Amino acid sequence: IRFVFFVFCFSLYVSVNAEDRPPNIVLVLTDDQGFGDISSHGNDLINTPVHDRLALEGAQFDRFYVSPVCAPTRASLLTGRYHLRTGVHGVTRGHEIMRDEEVTIAELLKQNGYATGAFGKWHNGSQYPHHPNGQGFDEFFGFCAGHWNNYFDTTLDHNGQMVPSKGFMIDAVTDAAIEFIEKNKTKPFFCYLPYNTPHTPWQVPDKYFQKYMAMGIEDPKVACAYAMVENIDDNMGRVLAKLEQLKIADDTMFIFLTDNGPNGIRYNANMKGRKGSAHEGGVRVPLFIRYPARIKPNTVVNPITAHIDLLPTLMEYCGIKDYKTKPLDGSSLVDLINGKQSAWPSRTLFTAWGGTNLAGSKKAVRTERWRAVDERRGWELYDMKNDPNQLKNLAKEQPKRLAKLREQFEAWFTEATSNGFDTVPIHVGHEGQDEIVLEGHYAYLHPVKGTRPNPKIHGISYHGPAGWANDWVDNWTSTNSYPYWILKVIKAGEYEVQLKYACAKADIGSQLRVEVGGESLTTKIANSFSGPMLPSADRIHRKEVYEREWGTIIVGDVRLKKGLTQLKVRVLEIPGSEALELKAVHLIRKR
Repeated sequence: IRFVFFVFCFSLYVSVNAEDRPPNIVLVLTDDQGFGDISSHGNDLINTPVHDRLALEGAQFDRFYVSPVCAPTRASLLTGRYHLRTGVHGVTRGHEIMRDEEVTIAELLKQNGYATGAFGKWHNGSQYPHHPNGQGFDEFFGFCAGHWNNYFDTTLDHNGQMVPSKGFMIDAVTDAAIEFIEKNKTKPFFCYLPYNTPHTPWQVPDKYFQKYMAMGIEDPKVACAYAMVENIDDNMGRVLAKLEQLKIADDTMFIFLTDNGPNGIRYNANMKGRKGSAHEGGVRVPLFIRYPARIKPNTVVNPITAHIDLLPTLMEYCGIKDYKTKPLDGSSLVDLINGKQSAWPSRTLFTAWGGTNLAGSKKAVRTERWRAVDERRGWELYDMKNDPNQLKNLAKEQPKRLAKLREQFEAWFTEATSNGFDTVPIHVGHEGQDEIVLEGHYAYLHPVKGTRPNPKIHGISYHGPAGWANDWVDNWTSTNSYPYWILKVIKAGEYEVQLKYACAKADIGSQLRVEVGGESLTTKIANSFSGPMLPSADRIHRKEVYEREWGTIIVGDVRLKKGLTQLKVRVLEIPGSEALELKAVHLIRKR
C-alpha cells in the first residue's frame, strides 16, 4: 500500500510540476514545403519519418492555415496578428518589414526569462531594429533576405556580422541551434528554426538528390524538393535526439509548420492551388505540436486554425498572462488540444495577398464549411465539407451566401489596412549599428510604377525580373532615372558613403551624385570592375539572380540629419552604353 501511495504521489507531483514548469520551445518553420510534402499525408514518394513521428506523438491539425507567401506568414506567426495590420504586405522593397510597434513572440518570451535564438531565414527586415536581434532574439545565425544565393560554404549573418559557414546551410544552422540548446539546457529557451528549404535555388547534397532521381521522378525540381525535405527531416531528428540526450524532450514543445503551399507542381493532397494562391492548396499547411508533458499522443484537431493562433497558444502554455501586444487576431489553441472542441467558437479566417487595394489583391474567406475566393478573376464559392478539392464553383447557385462572405472580407480588409501601406523606412543611427547596408533590392526605381521595370521605357531596372532578394540596379541608361531608399535617421551623425558596383571598361567615366537630407556628394567612376559570377551548386537553372563579386567606390562623408529622408543615387553623365551596376550603398558611421 505504501508503494502504491508513493507512486500515486510521485505521479501527481510530476503532473503538477509539468503544469508549473515553463516549457522549452523549438519552433521549426520550413520554406515552400507543401501539405503534401510529408509521407503521412499520402505521399508515397517521400521519406519523412521524423515529420510522421511528430504528428503521432502530439497534436496534428487537420485544417491549419497560413498566408500564401513567406514574409506575411512570418509576420502573423510572430505577432499573432494578420500581416496587413503589421505593415507587411509583400516580400521585398521593405514591404516585408513589421512596423516598429509590433511585438513578437521572442520579445515576450525574453521579457519572461527565456533565452531566445533564431537560426535560418528571417525575412522580416535586414537592419536594426527589424533585424532578429532587434525583435527579441539574443542569438541569430542565418540570413535576413527572402532567399539566399548559395546553400553551400556561404557567408551568413551572425548577430549582425557576416561570417563564413561550412557545408550545407540547413546542416549548419541546425548545428548552431543544437549548440544554443546545449548552452541553455538549464533554463527555458525559445529556439526558432526557420529553415530556408525547399525554397529555391535548387541545391541539396548529392546523397539526397541522387536517391530521388534514382526513384524515377521525372521532374528534377520535384526530386530536389523531396531531397530538401528529407534533409530537413534528418535535421529535425538531430534536434530531437539532442533534447532526448539532455533529458529535456518531454518538457519541450516541438512545433512544426510550413509557410505556404508548395513552390511547384507536385503532390499536394489533391487541393486546388499552390504557393501564392488564396485557394486551399496555397494556404493549408501542416501543424504538429509535440509536448509529452502536456499533450497526449495521437491528438487530432479538426476545426480551422491559423498562424495567428500560435502566439496566444504559446503564452498560455508558458503561463504568461499579463503580456502586452497590439490587439491580437488569434486565439489560444490549448482548449482545442485538450479535447474541448465543442467550446471552440465558429470563426472566419481571411486571406489577402498581392495588392494594396480590394481590386488588386488575391483574397479569400474561410469558414468551417465555406471558402470564397477571388484571384482577380471574380469571386468563387466552394463547399469545403462536400467538395474539399474545389471542383464545383457554387457562386451562381448561392449568390446570397457569397455576397455575405464578400461583405465580411471587404469590412475586414478596410479595417485591417486602416494604417495604410507605407513602406517601413530603413533605420540609421541606432547605438552600436555602425554600418548600414542599403541593398539594391530595397531600392525603389524612379520613374518606375509597379514591380517589373522595363529598361527600354524607364532607362533603369533590376538585374532580375522583379528585384527580388539579392538583386541589384542594372540597365541604367538615362540620367532622368535613379534608385532611392527611404530612411529614418534616429540620431544625427556623420557617415562615409560607399558604393558596391560593377562597370565595364567601355562605360568608365559616369558622373554620380549621392543626395540625402539636402546634402550631396559627387564622384566619377574611374575604374572598371567586372566581378565574376561565383560558382553555383544549382541542380536546375534558377529564376533568381546569381551571386557575384563587387567593387567599392568611396564617395565621401555626409552629415545625416535626424528624421525621415530619402537617399538617391543620381547619374549626371553617361559616356558609355550604361552608367553602372549598383549592388548596394553602405553608410559607415564616423562620429
